Amino acid sequence: MRFKGLDLNLLVALDALMTERNLTAAARSINLSQPAMSAAVGRLRVYFEDELFTMNGRELVLTPRAKGLVSAVREALLHIQLSIISWEPFDPFQSDRRFRIILSDFLTLVFMEKVVKRAAREAPGVSFEFLPLADDYDELLRRGEVDFIILPDVFMPTGHPRAKLFEERLVCVGCGRNQELSQPLTFDRYMSMGHVAAKFGNSRRPSIEEWYLLEHGFKRRIEVVVQGFSMILPVLSNTNRIATVPLRLAQHFAEVLPLRIMDLPLPLPPFTEAVQWPALQNSDPASLWMRGILLQEASRLALPSAEH
Repeated sequence: MRFKGLDLNLLVALDALMTERNLTAAARSINLSQPAMSAAVGRLRVYFEDELFTMNGRELVLTPRAKGLVSAVREALLHIQLSIISWEPFDPFQSDRRFRIILSDFLTLVFMEKVVKRAAREAPGVSFEFLPLADDYDELLRRGEVDFIILPDVFMPTGHPRAKLFEERLVCVGCGRNQELSQPLTFDRYMSMGHVAAKFGNSRRPSIEEWYLLEHGFKRRIEVVVQGFSMILPVLSNTNRIATVPLRLAQHFAEVLPLRIMDLPLPLPPFTEAVQWPALQNSDPASLWMRGILLQEASRLALPSAEH
């Protein structure tokens, strides 16, 4: 099919080339022979009047013109897929859909385990790919390269639909043998003690508690920085350091580690974990089904009380 002189099948080839950055891998991904893919590259270069790719070893390097086409081509194909081709009933029990979700290790531990178990019962062929918090999650959403992101709602980009999942609050936690925590924690002692904190992605994004503290004008003495929430609490063992973490995370680890959980001596508000999905997938039956499971499982979570 041609649209204003462009064979629309070439867009599929172009998207594969820009994604794989390798001629052989791109051809394989869309079931084309390598000669057919080479011919497609030639036709694309003629149509766009640009080389589109140069070679660096076996890697395709995009020209500025090709870089400008990446998002537009991906969005066009995704829109066709979701709005025209995929409108057939979604049968969870027969589906082999893989859901790609960006979320923190905290949410994987305390929430997604329940979602995965339920999905295994209702849709045994469905699978998941949990991705770390990336610096470009807004762009990944826009291109439809992920199905969902689950984050505190204050961090979510605009332009895509979202829904609230559950409320969470922050607590102070330390080793159960930390004698400095044997009495109520004052603000002055909290600020003077060494802290462990997590930061994410190449840009070292702060976690929710660091963001809240900085917003309220507080700067802790951070002595150890780790790559994820699940590393914080083991690092506290047998030290006098403390950390500020979501309560559910602290209680999860308190089942296997000697921890002391205490209320924070400063007025940080609860926060809301939310789910967001690409606008183009708003009516996608598979996305709607998974959203329903996420919201139903979240509704079963009650905000726990801190242990003292």
